[in-house]
Amino acid sequence: MEQFIPYLAPLLILVFIIGAAIRILPEYQRGVVFFLGRFQGVKGPGLIIIIPGVQQMTRVDLRVITLDVPSQDVISRDNVTVHVNAVLYFRVVDPERAIIRVEDFGAATSQLAQTTLRSVLGKHDLDEMLSERDKLNSDIQDIIDAQTEEWGIKVVNVEIKQVDLNESMVRAIGRQAEAERERRAKVIHAEGELQASEKLLQAAQVMSASSGSMQLRYLQTLADMSNGNASTIVFPLPIEIMDALVSTKGRSEKTGDAD
Repeated sequence: MEQFIPYLAPLLILVFIIGAAIRILPEYQRGVVFFLGRFQGVKGPGLIIIIPGVQQMTRVDLRVITLDVPSQDVISRDNVTVHVNAVLYFRVVDPERAIIRVEDFGAATSQLAQTTLRSVLGKHDLDEMLSERDKLNSDIQDIIDAQTEEWGIKVVNVEIKQVDLNESMVRAIGRQAEAERERRAKVIHAEGELQASEKLLQAAQVMSASSGSMQLRYLQTLADMSNGNASTIVFPLPIEIMDALVSTKGRSEKTGDAD
């Protein structure tokens, strides 16, 4: 046993070197290898052999990364202050550029997302922020994706999660919605009056063409007025008598004018 003691230290060093040289990368990771500080290549997945002290390897995850963009204070184009937060989905498509072109691609993407969120939303009104969220998401995604392409990063999606307003603005929006509903009600009522007047005009033209229809309408109106609970006594008067009275009055007025 004592004869193996001199070989124990070199054996342990060899085991340590082999352990440090062997790397295993899963399917969703790649290794960016540097040889004496210079880029050598991208390796993986599977078993990777690295020379300790000479080669260095940085792991890069290729899966979609979910980045929560912190709440940002945004002043809209109509000078309304809102608090907006969003979520960003991106993944690394080029491990070499993601490691070499930028120091920390995760932090850099987060800062870029925050500034882009404030910049894009600041160009829109509050109503557009609330009603055109899909368009704003697409605009923010295109801008971030264009700038992160240099870093080997692909922005998959951007979603604005919440737009928070202060209490005074919420009350103002409530009053605006109430006024809008009143305006619609008045417009609908006016349109109904216009349609009713048109129908009445058509009915008057039809009844004026026939004295019988006028008489029937007259009798129907009297029947509606003479219900069982009414205290008014109605005597029907023929239309011909009314026409005669009108004609007599007209002739007397003409005679008076002539005198």
